[in-house]
Amino acid sequence: MTEGIHYGSVVVLGGDGDVRFQLGDIEAAFYPRSALKPVQAVAMARAGLPLDGELLSLAAASHSGEERHLAGTRRILELAGLTEEHLRNVPDMPFDPVVRDAWVREGRAPSRLAQNCSGKHAAMLYTCALNGWSLDDYLDPGHPLQQAVAEIVEDLTGQRIAGVTVDGCGAPLFSVSLHGLARATARITTAAPGTPEARVADAMREHAEMASGSGRDVAALMRAVPGLLAKDGFEGVQVAALPDGRAVAVKIADGANRARVPVAAAALAWAGVDPELLTEFQGEALLGGGREVGCVRPVRSLEPVAVSACA
Repeated sequence: MTEGIHYGSVVVLGGDGDVRFQLGDIEAAFYPRSALKPVQAVAMARAGLPLDGELLSLAAASHSGEERHLAGTRRILELAGLTEEHLRNVPDMPFDPVVRDAWVREGRAPSRLAQNCSGKHAAMLYTCALNGWSLDDYLDPGHPLQQAVAEIVEDLTGQRIAGVTVDGCGAPLFSVSLHGLARATARITTAAPGTPEARVADAMREHAEMASGSGRDVAALMRAVPGLLAKDGFEGVQVAALPDGRAVAVKIADGANRARVPVAAAALAWAGVDPELLTEFQGEALLGGGREVGCVRPVRSLEPVAVSACA
């Protein structure tokens, strides 16, 4: 019996950039949320941001608020000659529930440093400092930094920005299509060594936990599939691409996180990734009385081969 249904859209690109599979409207404008962070990081790298390795990965992160993420954000601010007081993101508790519970037990208050986008914001400030741009208004869509980000969004997606809003952290958020988001991520993974795009891809793949956190599915996915760059976003968004340009992008219409992972795994299998590498991403089990009685699975039209354990 089907108990619930999540609708959404998915696109699979081949290594040549052609659409090999699609469900839903992949050309409709939507907000990619944090799945756009690798593109934002490329824009900052093109503007002179000198970070590499784990700190560049953190610049593209939706981190869990672990101590390494806080320490890395402080380090970026120190390199810029700035402090936490310069951050303009929204104060919050750590994203990881275990870390957040520890903060509550210790009586710690929400902070800008703990908020999951603080690494990106610290990198934005560093980029501004290097270019002599103003710091107090770096989140204004008309600021030189955000204009530079918008330019790279259009460059890598190959399309005009359809609309601009404010993301949860306070930064401008640019609306593109699912097809454009997949194209941008593929261009990042196929870029020549040493380019800003390649630096971002290498940093995120080599330091997956800095781009997310311990126990996060997006980090596990990058570890499981060699060469894969993956980024999730709130409201059911997932993008992933391989070094040969194959890419997938997913948007779950109702924003359900539980549907994001199994659909992304099925899309990767459709793109040619070995299903054996994707078995742990079949989706969370549905429990009854403490035992598994069902699970979340993608529609069969998305599966070229069986990747789900569901009957």
